Amino acid sequence: MADGEEQINSNEQQKEHLNIVLIGHVDAGKSSTGGQILISTGVIDKRTAEKCRQEAKEKCHEGWWLSYVLDLNPDERDKGKTIETGRGTFQTKNKKFTLLDAPGHKGFVPEMISGASQADVAVLVISARKGEFETGFERGGQTREHAMLAKTAGVRHLTVLINKMDDSTVEWDEERFKECRDKLLPFLKKSCGFKDKELFFIPASSLTGAFIKDQAPDVCKWYSGPSLLDHLDSLPPLNIVDENSAFIMPITSKHKDMGTIVTGKIESGIIHIGSKLIIMPNKSLVEAVGLYAEEKEVPTLQCGDNGRIKLKGIEEEDVSPGMVLCDVDRPCRAARVFDAQVYILETKSIICAGYSAVLHVHAATEEVKLSKIHYLIDRKTNKNIPTKFAKTDQIVAVRIESLGKSVCVDKYTEFDGRLSRFTLRDEGKTVAMGKVLRIVE
Repeated sequence: MADGEEQINSNEQQKEHLNIVLIGHVDAGKSSTGGQILISTGVIDKRTAEKCRQEAKEKCHEGWWLSYVLDLNPDERDKGKTIETGRGTFQTKNKKFTLLDAPGHKGFVPEMISGASQADVAVLVISARKGEFETGFERGGQTREHAMLAKTAGVRHLTVLINKMDDSTVEWDEERFKECRDKLLPFLKKSCGFKDKELFFIPASSLTGAFIKDQAPDVCKWYSGPSLLDHLDSLPPLNIVDENSAFIMPITSKHKDMGTIVTGKIESGIIHIGSKLIIMPNKSLVEAVGLYAEEKEVPTLQCGDNGRIKLKGIEEEDVSPGMVLCDVDRPCRAARVFDAQVYILETKSIICAGYSAVLHVHAATEEVKLSKIHYLIDRKTNKNIPTKFAKTDQIVAVRIESLGKSVCVDKYTEFDGRLSRFTLRDEGKTVAMGKVLRIVE
């Protein structure tokens, strides 16, 4: 290998790897944003881009052609709706990114949660078009739910991309940008829990590429901040690699290819070829015989990497998404019963003991019931008030029981990450979000 190639590979290895998920209401332009990012960074060549444009034109979907870069499923292309989480990779000057394009339709929220559970950074794509922003942001719209789910899933930075600023109802109007921003800010801070330093707003047009990679002063004179890619490139380090921390990787998918291969984002620790591991909660002992990142085999994977691991010692049918790959000596906890603090977001009626819902924690999904409500937490005094029921906008301490198998969770005080934060959904809506306080059983 030439010295120049070695230098390039060395520089690439030194870049921090971040996982970014595109979220937001249906038709806000998430897939088009993803397609524009991959074209702008040179991942998708001109020939492939032109092929996508031509295919969209043949289907009379010329305005959707950028989404064809990530929406590969024929149903997605025909209907213009993302069904599965699309995936791509790109690089900026200082960072490497795995791009995840989550579905926006309310019928595919579990798939969106799976994408968000692998991400460090989320780009909340908002349509500035008159009427579309309001539809997405009102109760029942996916803007609110996606933002809350991203925070609960462990996303640590949220970039809000006010898209479609070139639309005829907007025409790069600064007041419309401010209107969208000022309505979103209180919700993102109060209801979702994002801090000021974790939020950033950018006006853009994914269709034309304005403020995706480059500045566009010719169309927008009032915004002097960074483009989306410049902003993402300037983010502070989010994945601190500690060689002494326990290895933890929630499994998001699995397949068979000359052995059992599992995929996921490494939450902590480092793994090498030959590492002895355990899969929780079924306690299967396995060995890592192959590690892959961006289609290449690598000697190690570390905290922050979104990779694939070939395992020896287990069959593919014995692995399920939601299981967790861990160090043999320091496995994560698995519980059927645990106590939690829960914030009730929205419910039709009161919630009491016996209430059942679907628990989403990292990549795991399990039916659960609230077997007991311990007490209500007064938000003004922080005192515990005995109660037997809970309603919208209340914080309560509850006992949760799995109605199926054990779930891999950990105490909030021990692991403030994806294994301790969860959401509860019922009848297709997110009802509550919470954190694990104590493992009971």
